Amino acid sequence: MSNRTWVAAGAVSAFLCVAIGAFGAHGLQLSERFAATYQTGVEYHMMHALGMLAVGLLGDRFGRPSLTSWTGRLFAAGTVLFSGSLYVLSVTGMTWLGAITPLGGLAFLAGWALLAISAVRPGKRQ
Repeated sequence: MSNRTWVAAGAVSAFLCVAIGAFGAHGLQLSERFAATYQTGVEYHMMHALGMLAVGLLGDRFGRPSLTSWTGRLFAAGTVLFSGSLYVLSVTGMTWLGAITPLGGLAFLAGWALLAISAVRPGKRQ
């Protein structure tokens, strides 16, 4: 994916995060337990929306465009799996969804590791 695509994806993800967060704060009646879980989803969602923006903005600076693109993909997958599972769990009470959340966390960790590798490992400049 191009750098512009990652900037757009990050911006859309951040937009959705703000909308989902506002809906959770003002439109849902969540118990204290589930409100905290929902908020965790919102926080990680925004952090990784900003990560996708960083991928788009920094992608040209690193000589490893395929690694930075995979970073964005992992951030997007992590957002769906981690934050998405927390949102659904909080709204529905289906606690078994908590088993999916760590998969999103692993995607986040892998994305950050790839971003670090792409920053320090020399590659071909395009």
